[in-house]
Amino acid sequence: MHRELVTPRPDWRERCEQVGFGYHTIDGTYWDESACYAFSADEIDLLESATAELHRMCLKACEHVVKRGRFAEFAIPLQFHPLVARSWRRRDPTLFGRFDLAWTGKGEPKLLEYNADTPTALLEASVVQWHWMQEVKDGCDQFNSLHEKLIDAWRGIGPTLDGAMLHFACAKDSDEDLGNVEYLRDTAIQAGIPSAQVFIEDIGWDASARCFVDLERRPINALFKLY
Repeated sequence: MHRELVTPRPDWRERCEQVGFGYHTIDGTYWDESACYAFSADEIDLLESATAELHRMCLKACEHVVKRGRFAEFAIPLQFHPLVARSWRRRDPTLFGRFDLAWTGKGEPKLLEYNADTPTALLEASVVQWHWMQEVKDGCDQFNSLHEKLIDAWRGIGPTLDGAMLHFACAKDSDEDLGNVEYLRDTAIQAGIPSAQVFIEDIGWDASARCFVDLERRPINALFKLY
């Protein structure tokens, strides 16, 4: 693994915005084209193997938490303990998570965080990076296949929705969250799942039908949230 200095594209802001990545300068420098990292095939294999093992270990830890009832140690309110346990035992489908790793290129990668509840960086890691690579590093390969795998994952989840519309929700005041949610919604649409966007603040409750609804009073039977 080595770090390469690269000349940023002169119109990189416009190029990013063309693919929906308008939050490229959050709090100053966020998307930075002045450097990139190159990996060997063996290093990629090692990272894939390590993340697969880390995921397996995290699932094993979840099983332990449910079996031993250790929800309080994760600040999960008491009234939600049975819901979490039922969801786990049903093996409800999951979509994606993000590992944050520390690695120098030598030895084994170390896990800093597994963000499986509010993972972001999807659009930039899949689409934006791919477009950058095509223009700056033509002939190279991108490490991930996020876009294709997300569509495949939705195709597996789709039948469990039983035809219900899938709502995508986030807070109104976050361009980053909206960008990630809209990208996810696009991948769901490509997988054939009907969808709608709704802000968390706009979710309502229909007392007569006893269900949550969007601004058009459509029932929310299935929802992905980034919140």
